[in-house]
Amino acid sequence: MIALVDWVFGRVDATRVWRELADAQVNYSFDEVRRPQWNIDHYRIELPPERPGPPEPRGSWEHACRLVHDYEFSPPEIVRALYDPSVPLLGRDMLLEARFHGIHFYCGVRVTEVVNELRDGTDRVWGWAYETLEGHLERGKVTYEVVKRQHTGEVLFVVSCYSQGAPTLGPVTSLGWRLFGRRTQLRFYRRCAERMRQFVPALLRDEHPLDGPACTAGRLVCAPSDARMHRADTLAVHRVGPG
Repeated sequence: MIALVDWVFGRVDATRVWRELADAQVNYSFDEVRRPQWNIDHYRIELPPERPGPPEPRGSWEHACRLVHDYEFSPPEIVRALYDPSVPLLGRDMLLEARFHGIHFYCGVRVTEVVNELRDGTDRVWGWAYETLEGHLERGKVTYEVVKRQHTGEVLFVVSCYSQGAPTLGPVTSLGWRLFGRRTQLRFYRRCAERMRQFVPALLRDEHPLDGPACTAGRLVCAPSDARMHRADTLAVHRVGPG
C-alpha cells in the first residue's frame, strides 16, 4: 500500500467527507421512479465462457465476481471510490469522486443490496447494488451482477440502473448535467464493460493487470487500484455534495 497524501483528493478532506456519509439518507423513493422522467438502463456483456455446470474455481465467473466486489471495473478517469474494506459489503458507505474534466464532484452512495442466488433454477448470480445519498448529483440505484448460465456455460456482466439528475442541483450544475451528464453516464457504462473484457481474460491467463499498490487513507482504500494522481488534478475545482 502507498499513503494517500492530502493532495490526491485535492483540497478536500475526503476521509472527513466519507465519515459524514453515515448520517446521510437515500435521496429518493422508489415510488418516484417512472419513465420518462427517469432513465432506466440495462447493459449486458459476455465474458469468457466456462464449461456448463457450477462456476469453476479460478474461472471467469470467480474472477469477475472479485473485480465487481472490489469496484475494480470502474474507470478511474470517470469515477473513483473511497471506502472501508473492513466493513461488510451490505451497508457499506462509499464516497464517489466523479471526474469531469477540471471539476471533481464528491458524492455518497450506500450498498443496500447484495445478490447471491440461483436465479430461474439455472443462473448462478452474484452482485450488489448501491443507492445515492443526500447531496449526490443523481438520484437512483445501480446494480452490478455477474451471471453464469450453468446450462450453457455463458458468463455475463450485467449492469441495471434507474437514475435522474438530482432536482436540488443549483442552476449552473443543473445546466451542466443536462448538457453532459447523460453522455458521461453512458460513457461510464461503456468503459466498465471494456475493463471487464480486458481484465477477466488477463486473469484467466494468470496475468495481473491491476498489480501495484492501491492508494489508502488510513483504513480507507481508493478504488479502482489503478487510480493514480496527475499533476493537473491539483488544479481541479472540487465540489462536495453538489446535489
